[in-house]
Amino acid sequence: MTECVLVTGGAGFIGSHIVDLFISKGYEVIVVDNLSTGNIKNLNQKAKFYQLDIRDKNLEDVFKNHKVDFICHQAAQVNVRIAINDPMLDSDINIRGFINVLEIARKYNVKKVTFASSVAVYGDTENLPINENEITNPISPYGISKLTGEYFLNYYKQIFNLSFTAFRYANVYGPRQSSIGEGGVVAIFADKMMSGDTPIINGDGNQTRDFVFAGDIATANLLAIESKIEGIFNVSTKLETTINSLFDQLALLTGYKGEKIYGPKTAGDIYKSCLDNSKLVKTFNFTPQMNLTEGLIKVINALKKEH
Repeated sequence: MTECVLVTGGAGFIGSHIVDLFISKGYEVIVVDNLSTGNIKNLNQKAKFYQLDIRDKNLEDVFKNHKVDFICHQAAQVNVRIAINDPMLDSDINIRGFINVLEIARKYNVKKVTFASSVAVYGDTENLPINENEITNPISPYGISKLTGEYFLNYYKQIFNLSFTAFRYANVYGPRQSSIGEGGVVAIFADKMMSGDTPIINGDGNQTRDFVFAGDIATANLLAIESKIEGIFNVSTKLETTINSLFDQLALLTGYKGEKIYGPKTAGDIYKSCLDNSKLVKTFNFTPQMNLTEGLIKVINALKKEH
């Protein structure tokens, strides 16, 4: 019998890559997305789609209509600026919304939940690359809400024996990433360079990020669903890239000739970031495959189709 996976946020950037992978592996896939940041164009036609908010009581109807075996929870408010300006909204979606999902998962005996956590749970730390034993000290409401989600997973595991794997994503990039608003720096820079606009580097450009490709994130979620392995894992490349270096690589690949323009540092932003993926590699026997140059080419090629 075909197993059923529900992907919250499945019309979003990361969620849609997860949906595509599960469908390619023969799973029945249900997508729940309110399309606030997701895009119907991202949605795989083979998925069953419900336009619903994760905070909605009617979410339970999906479970009445389908025997859901697994949940990949990707739906979230992910904009750090919005989280800072409206922490009530951030916590309402990322905490209350997630509790709604967990309550339904418990009630309908879902076998396992995977959870999109974040590098933001660590805050600023000098101990790079950061491993999972590092003290968590989030510096934004977004990081706090993601860490709270992990605590609720632990609670549901201890009290209701709900199996889970939480993935602390590094900085995810890839095709379908939004270049609107805060978006992702890769998508914003690439889109502006290809449009002839000027990308602004927030801060001095020496801040670092660990860029991991969306396809590798999808693979990690698949491996977690297909195994009994539980716990919290970083998903990353273990490689640090400065924003200045990212700018240079994208300029080379797009043929952009403009100078670097610097703006003010973004509040709540982590300065140096690089995650140790040793636990993921050892436990799942999986190393993220996509190197940055190849991944950036894929992003650019996807954007060319839109321009």
